[in-house]
Amino acid sequence: MVGGGIAGLACALTFGRRGARVQVLEQAPAITEVGAGLQITPNGNAVLRALGLVPEAAGLRAQAVEPWDALTGRRIARFDLNRVGGDYLFFHRADLIGLLHDAVQATGIPIRTGGRVQAVTPTGVQLEDGESLDADLVVGADGLHSVVRRHLMGGDAPFFTGQVAWRALVDHPHEAVARIWMAPGRHVVTYPLRDGRLNVVAVRAEAAWTEEGWAHADDPAAVRQAFAGVAPELSDILGRIREVRRWGLFRHPVPERWHDGRAVVLGDAAHPTLPFLAQGANLALEDAWVLAREAMEGRLDAYQAQRRPRVLRALAAANANARNYHLSGVARQTAVLGLRTLGAVAPNLFLRRFDWLYGFDVTHPA
Repeated sequence: MVGGGIAGLACALTFGRRGARVQVLEQAPAITEVGAGLQITPNGNAVLRALGLVPEAAGLRAQAVEPWDALTGRRIARFDLNRVGGDYLFFHRADLIGLLHDAVQATGIPIRTGGRVQAVTPTGVQLEDGESLDADLVVGADGLHSVVRRHLMGGDAPFFTGQVAWRALVDHPHEAVARIWMAPGRHVVTYPLRDGRLNVVAVRAEAAWTEEGWAHADDPAAVRQAFAGVAPELSDILGRIREVRRWGLFRHPVPERWHDGRAVVLGDAAHPTLPFLAQGANLALEDAWVLAREAMEGRLDAYQAQRRPRVLRALAAANANARNYHLSGVARQTAVLGLRTLGAVAPNLFLRRFDWLYGFDVTHPA
């Protein structure tokens, strides 16, 4: 298992639960996660529960999602997440990593840190220090810059979406609600974490290219400047930011083939996902379950056939949200009126649009 993040640990656990001998190779010196928040929706929590984990032990149960007008500071609608048919939780990444890591260790699966994979070989992998390790199957859970993906597909050409994002955590009291603050050309998503802090993701359309990845430190003043003119409540939240990371949002083509019989990819290594549907970690959890189930029966083609169409649909929905959150002019007015009406007249109808996403359980295939 190349990579000890969410995808790699979940996949190691699913294989281990099925009796496979697994080793996790993580290039970092320790299994840690210094990122911010993420949302685990019912489809992702179904996998965690099937693995014998208790997600709410590490996460915070979400109550609702609320679109807000970032300029006026008025709530547009409220949609009750208790109606989505499963658990919808807010996590700090470190807490989810910890939940998976503890389970992997309890299963007896070895985790080798400082194990940077340089290349995939015909018999396994070669580490950066020259050591070779043999394996029947090499699983690439090594993220955006995946060595395993490069082995399978060669280089690809990610393209800049014209949007940049900032991540931050702030001290701010907040009910267990995800708020989407929408304004022309920019938006902010806020939701609380179990430790009481508020997770903040701010996105703005920009023409300038920004290096891919989200570990680039930025000046908090840059966020406040990018969102000048927003409502006082949102401005107050942004004013509390003391440390912030900035990253450019890129799209990668989803490859036609995810394996070659001896190596396979999942999660961001297979299909990097823009953060506009909160599905990156959830799709990785789904991938992990399906990959282990099919690979143990020698059916890597079945894994790819089951996962690729669903991933493409989720990516298309995320891309649509990227546009809808940033509308301006008449289109924005129409969208706000539509959301307000839907929230008042038929709030359940809004959430039912996502039944195909949240209601899908890979642990109980039809």
